[in-house]
Amino acid sequence: MKALEFHRNLPRFAAARIAGSLAPGGGAGVGPLRLADVHQPAPPGTNWVRVRPRLAGICGSDLATVNGRSARYFEPLVSFPFIPGHEVVGNLDDETRVVLEPVLGCVSRNLSPTCNPCADGRLGNCEHTTFGDLEPGIQTGSCHDTGGGWATAFWAHSSQLHPVPDDLSDEAAVIVEPAACGVHAAIMASVPDDGTVVVLGSGTLGLLTLAALRAHTTPRTILTTARYPEQRQQANALGADIVTAPDEVRRAVRRMTGSRAVSQPGTQTQSATRNGNVDRLSGGVDVVVDCVGSSESLTDAMAITKPRGRIVLVGMPATISLELTPLWHRELELVGAYTYGTEVLADGTRTRTFDLAFDLVRHFDLGSLVSATYPLNRYREAIAHASSAGSRGAVKIAFDLRDEKERYRP
Repeated sequence: MKALEFHRNLPRFAAARIAGSLAPGGGAGVGPLRLADVHQPAPPGTNWVRVRPRLAGICGSDLATVNGRSARYFEPLVSFPFIPGHEVVGNLDDETRVVLEPVLGCVSRNLSPTCNPCADGRLGNCEHTTFGDLEPGIQTGSCHDTGGGWATAFWAHSSQLHPVPDDLSDEAAVIVEPAACGVHAAIMASVPDDGTVVVLGSGTLGLLTLAALRAHTTPRTILTTARYPEQRQQANALGADIVTAPDEVRRAVRRMTGSRAVSQPGTQTQSATRNGNVDRLSGGVDVVVDCVGSSESLTDAMAITKPRGRIVLVGMPATISLELTPLWHRELELVGAYTYGTEVLADGTRTRTFDLAFDLVRHFDLGSLVSATYPLNRYREAIAHASSAGSRGAVKIAFDLRDEKERYRP
């Protein structure tokens, strides 16, 4: 079968980091990612089925890996060589169309009894990601035994698969997995009724989280940051009340909340600025959802969240440098939001995140966020496009395997 394989090769990984810093997606040409003809191994166990991808998305964590910027934290949680790709809509051998829920928990690892998080439906918090019948891997797309969506076939446990309704296009279906991340983040945000929220970032994850906040919370105001004109248009269409440039977010929050600017001694409080923005605020918003995950975004988040407010980290960070005094002094709550599983809604109902994600994608017509698709053999172009999506007026880039003519073999 044809696949994009990522090998453990430290010199190439270092080269990818350098190339990725010089040009968007530059790591794809010199790094450990290679297009190859490989033999699909036997299924990892019982209740595993072959999936033939139709569309497979390229997400931020994929780009961090390809461009040599993934955190070393993940080293014991993956197994090489692996095939990336966890945002997938595909066909089973009987042509049933399915969406993949990629997290590899205790059930897919054939572990019994399951750990407490898996038993509670919190698959992303599985305590056994390096144990059981599978090689290490927190999800499909990072585990050698399963393969991934950037290939003409991979293995999935039956518990990972969700049938796609006939009324959803492939483009809509491939958005379901990242939409589930947005839903989980919106519910974890615990936004108070009539509260104030800031969403930092209007890439795919930021836009999907914005839509989920509109669907599952009742804030008074949602402010979103967007760097590019197309992102601003998308954010407005998905329900943002205010859209501002990232470097203006503190000033915008000051106006929105009536907070005061806090200046250094000897400066004018009303005009204290840093790179054209207020230094920090006396108050702030109830909740900030950081869909960027950089030093700058987290610093902004701590500056604009009111004392005892909540910051939800959705964008995947790497090694960053932070001044954490505001977290301590303002008694802020910083929580991570990784993947999905089962959600507890405001009325106490327990619902699978993917069920909510299907509804969200349908309600907001989120398949329209798929901006461009590429065949596997143009992976360098695809990675470059995804790495500069915002500046090129794009949102989600995906691999299109629907026209692959190769015969699939076990």
